Amino acid sequence: MPISVVIVAKNEEKKIGMVLDAVQSIADEIIVVDSGSTDQTVSVAESHGARCLFQEWLGYSAQKNFALELAACDWVLSLDADEVLTPELQKEILELKITGEINQFEGYKLPRVLLIGNKQIRFGGFYPDAQLRLIKKGSGQFNNRMVHEAIKVSGAVRTLNNHMLHYGYNSVEEFSQAMEKYARLSAEEYKKQQASGGEHKDKYSNSLACYLRPVWTFTYRYLLRGGIMDGVLGLQLALEYSIYVNKKIQYTRSNK
Repeated sequence: MPISVVIVAKNEEKKIGMVLDAVQSIADEIIVVDSGSTDQTVSVAESHGARCLFQEWLGYSAQKNFALELAACDWVLSLDADEVLTPELQKEILELKITGEINQFEGYKLPRVLLIGNKQIRFGGFYPDAQLRLIKKGSGQFNNRMVHEAIKVSGAVRTLNNHMLHYGYNSVEEFSQAMEKYARLSAEEYKKQQASGGEHKDKYSNSLACYLRPVWTFTYRYLLRGGIMDGVLGLQLALEYSIYVNKKIQYTRSNK
């Protein structure tokens, strides 16, 4: 079964080469949708055999759905420009493709390991973080969310055994900056859902619960989900995630 690999990107020249190297064995088509890179992202992608198209940024979900629609193959693998398939995952997908067993499901989730710099984060709720990314063409698309978008399909889904590497952040500081952005977008998304009737319960109306939620988040991630096993970095990430939850609450409760 032929597979299209689609990637949305902007200013990812340092990472996109290794992302594309890792899909060469499974891809029958590679499409990169660039939203206006000012570095060498496009030339690097083209040197790795990708077809590059420009599309002004539409938002996370809409941009990725635009890329999905461009795919010509029966199956589509949607990746971010900082996600690298491990050799083991490449082999697993290739076997599904060659044997035709890929058609037993409508989609496949890919476990994902977050990296901060070169450090893999295995605990604290950050792993396995399985993402539905390999789908039968036309069987689904990304939901209409401002942040934390995910593919929804109508049929059965299976989680693969091997993982991809998410080279998301060079440092805890970068992680913190991203969480600040996601907190604001999550608050906007929640308010949008409330206004449209999509959220039936105002989960941020209880002040005590809102105060305790960040505390619980830290306890859950650092102790119950084993973030302590990732050492100092695990402590830092648990703290940053609890700060993210607190900011999301504050941004949501402001100007309600």
